This record gives sequence, structure tokens and C-alpha cells, in this order.
Amino acid sequence: MVGIVIVSHSRALAEGVIDLTKMMADGIPIAAAGGLEDGTYGTSYGRIRDAVDLVYSDDGVIILMDMGSAVMTARMVIETEEAGRRVVMADCPLVEGAVTASIDAKLGRSIDEILRDLSETGSISKL
Repeated sequence: MVGIVIVSHSRALAEGVIDLTKMMADGIPIAAAGGLEDGTYGTSYGRIRDAVDLVYSDDGVIILMDMGSAVMTARMVIETEEAGRRVVMADCPLVEGAVTASIDAKLGRSIDEILRDLSETGSISKL
């Protein structure tokens, strides 16, 4: 099953997004990497790296980020990834993307199928 990592500048936000996804797709490999080690706002290479390792399987991992340095730090984690391990970032809204990715993972979809669905989440109208 594809793993999912939620990266946010806020630990509470990352954990809240995961709580929301559990209502729709409980039991999937998903981990939060929010905030810095001391609990303040920011992004941490180590927290992202640990989250990727926690949910990694041969099916790969998709990282969803909130903004700014979360994207930069996630990119650094991917650039230092071991050869042969598939870890990718998705360019999509964080909450909507997390729900979509979680449901898709629960359904057993591949990383490429999930990424295709995520590419559409930003264009879905809310009104």
C-alpha cells in the first residue's frame, strides 16, 4: 500500500489532517511531519525523513506539503533518498489531497494512479 506523509509548518495541522483522513480511510500508512522538534512552527528534515521511513513500502510514498519551506525540505529528503526507493511529492491542496490519497491508498491504487487523482484536486470547485 502506498504510504503518505503530511508535511506542515504546524504539528497540530499535520496531525489534524491525519485525523480527518482516518474518518474516511482508517488503517492506511500515513504519518505527520509537522513543526520542529521543539514543538515550534517550521519544517524539519529529520521529522520528514523519519515519517517517510515509517510508512515506506515497495509501493512508494507520496509527500503532501502545505507551503514554502515544507516543499523545499521535502525536496531535500527526496534528493537524499536511497536508490530504488520511490518517494514523490504531490502538487495539490493539502487537506483535499490527503483525503483523496488516503482513500485511493485504501483502495489499493498505485502511486501513479494516486498522483493522477491528486493532480485534479486543485481544480475541483467548492461552490
